[in-house]
Amino acid sequence: MKKAEQVTFGGSGLNRAAHLRGDSEKLSEMARNPAARCILLWRGKLLVVGAALDQLALTQMTHPLVSDGPGGVIEAPVFLGLSAEGAPLFAADISAWAAEGLDLTGLGEFVDRSEQQHPDLPQGHVFAELRRIMARLSPRDAELAASAKAVVGWHETHRFCARCGAASNVSQGGWQRSCPSCGGQHFPRTDPVVIMLITHGDSVLMGRSPGWPEGMFSLLAGFVEPGETLEAAVRREVMEEAGVPVGAVAYLSSQPWPFPASLMFGCAGEALSRDIVIDPVEIEEAMWVSKSEMMQAFAGEHPRLLPARKGAIAHFLLQNWLADTLD
Repeated sequence: MKKAEQVTFGGSGLNRAAHLRGDSEKLSEMARNPAARCILLWRGKLLVVGAALDQLALTQMTHPLVSDGPGGVIEAPVFLGLSAEGAPLFAADISAWAAEGLDLTGLGEFVDRSEQQHPDLPQGHVFAELRRIMARLSPRDAELAASAKAVVGWHETHRFCARCGAASNVSQGGWQRSCPSCGGQHFPRTDPVVIMLITHGDSVLMGRSPGWPEGMFSLLAGFVEPGETLEAAVRREVMEEAGVPVGAVAYLSSQPWPFPASLMFGCAGEALSRDIVIDPVEIEEAMWVSKSEMMQAFAGEHPRLLPARKGAIAHFLLQNWLADTLD
């Protein structure tokens, strides 16, 4: 697919400088560089700025929230790479901040529209949910945001060794955790997920999960199991969720999806039948949607169908399906 990497989080050519991760002296030197900047995260939300909240807010490494003090970073900042100008870029988690007196009602909800302003940060620098703003970010900011959220989120849930249970230490610039007890080495995980553009004639198979906003449908998706190819996962997931047999399967595009740590493999599949028998445990509803109906949905004119969230690979694949640009 020629436009594959135009998907949100599709990559901007960030220089991750992985060869520097194991050099502790170099990492300390880069952290002291006056040009170094840090992306701050709080409870999974990123610090952003701009009238449309369309830019990452980069904080100096000397800021007290990064360098020291109560309510500051939980662990050592993660080294993300180098900017186009060669400036070191880091990410740090300040989830210890209690955010007392601020609106926290949206935290953890499917759609979190709340924003939190830290009293020690400039006015207009707020923490916002990445799902809400992802389509507004530049390709570079989107790649940085996805990387920061995924790696910081991994550290949050993997502070203890999976082999012996001892507390582990951050190493390799934040891209590894080392166990001082048994010597185990642990790395950020990425879970493979297939998401399927299943078509039959000029219609596409859409489904919705329980708890989604009213009218919201998306492409079917599911985790790839151990020992399974992408093609087999596509056929199994569609059969399990909708009872639809699938023939030929082809790869289209991929998307890092840091909610919390997936890599979405966008695939096209040809349905061998239009008969749908859903598994109510897996999905709430499934239906075939014609191109004309999907065009209505994208235009906001369909009576009951909302398109997949803008910025998600489902929206990207459907958009290219409508424009006949999947090749």
